[in-house]
Amino acid sequence: MYDIIIIGAGVVGSSIARVLSKYKLKIAVLDKEVDICEQTSKANSGIVHSGYDAHVGSMKAKMNLRGSKMMEKLCQELDVPYRRNGSMVLALSLEDLPKLAILKTQGDTNGVEGLRILTRDEAIKMEPNLSNEVAGALFAPTGGIVDPFKLTIASAEIAFQNGVEFKLKTKVIDVEKHDDHFVVFTDKGELITKVLVNAAGVYADDFNNQLSAHKLKITPRKGEYCLFDKQVGNLVDKTIFQLPTNLGKGVLVTPTPDGNLLVGPTANDIIDKDDISTTAEGLKSVVDRAKKSVKQIPMGFVITAFAGLRATEQNGDFVIGEAADVPNFYNAAGIESPGLTSAPAIGEYLGEMISQKLHAVAKSDYVKIRKDTVRFESLSLAEKAAIIKENPEYGKIICRCELVTLAQIKDAIHRPLGATTLDGIKRRTRAGAGRCQAGFCSPRVIEILAKELHLDPREIAKNDNNSVMLIEFDKDSL
Repeated sequence: MYDIIIIGAGVVGSSIARVLSKYKLKIAVLDKEVDICEQTSKANSGIVHSGYDAHVGSMKAKMNLRGSKMMEKLCQELDVPYRRNGSMVLALSLEDLPKLAILKTQGDTNGVEGLRILTRDEAIKMEPNLSNEVAGALFAPTGGIVDPFKLTIASAEIAFQNGVEFKLKTKVIDVEKHDDHFVVFTDKGELITKVLVNAAGVYADDFNNQLSAHKLKITPRKGEYCLFDKQVGNLVDKTIFQLPTNLGKGVLVTPTPDGNLLVGPTANDIIDKDDISTTAEGLKSVVDRAKKSVKQIPMGFVITAFAGLRATEQNGDFVIGEAADVPNFYNAAGIESPGLTSAPAIGEYLGEMISQKLHAVAKSDYVKIRKDTVRFESLSLAEKAAIIKENPEYGKIICRCELVTLAQIKDAIHRPLGATTLDGIKRRTRAGAGRCQAGFCSPRVIEILAKELHLDPREIAKNDNNSVMLIEFDKDSL
């Protein structure tokens, strides 16, 4: 019998687990993927939204503002890349200028600090590469950028270190409510829990609707992105938005915490909850729309494209809290943008609510500080020399594009909830995230994973059991 089971090991589920791990409770997190951060949390903009565009009084507005305020301190504690670079919302015509004032009023009412409207000249002075169409802008100094992979991984690692069990490769098939507990049916067997938390992303409506008469309907909204090489990562300093529409915040242009340039996303409602394919039409749309914000998009420096799904609930707001008709069943559903920003606040909100309901006792030995893998590339020459002297494996470069070393990859494998796939290594170390997109380092990373995990190289996958990289040896003597 568990005290709490959380369905979903994305940034929201991991954030809830991190907060609840402060208490003397038996907790498990279930996820069908082979690693944490494998769905929506791995494919988003990485933006810390300031909170001006969420409707006043909505759960989105409350969680966004609180999450934005929490982010800097939390990232310091978890050793996660974060930068408060500020954001701009562009008006691309004189007719759109009054909409900036409406957006500012909404942001002021939500409690966003420092908002101000810029003239065209002020905006261009702040961001010289803005397009000629820009008529003015709303500037939000509290906007930021964060590494979404590291935020998810760090939250999960802290939860794990504090006793939370992570049952990966465990697909939840069905859930049932009994008198004083839930039965969770998985492809690995049945589990029993007092409290069930639904943080299942685009599948959250399925589990809610199995238990509650208050039905949810989540539509996957696909967003396609283009990622550019670090050589052009300074095209803009701020995160550049266009005025939002009913489909979201529109195409943005932003630097990433690692120094790349990111453009996207599209916003297309689809049916298939697993469709993360990219299309020529979608990527062309991203670039064409981005050119309205920023001139001379450097298409020669695109290194990859990807797509992610946002869990859009039909009522347009986050669904967070205990279901009115199912005691001890808690939803974190419909968490679309600004879900990444809101995740720490959602974790805090539900964590406090559930711990109080269970009369949980706080741990005296809770570990809240986490140290990330060494970022060898960012070290000074003196620091590199010192760390290589201490451990020579820091001097063995595996990924040339990102200067990732053998020591970093071994750390990523053997640290809490360590990597078992190529993508797991990529998200923890950036090996394979550079210009060649793993063209050089993949064979070596496969070899290291196989050796450290005591596996056959043919068992090493990109991200799941259907994506193994090697199918057979070409020499019988190997």
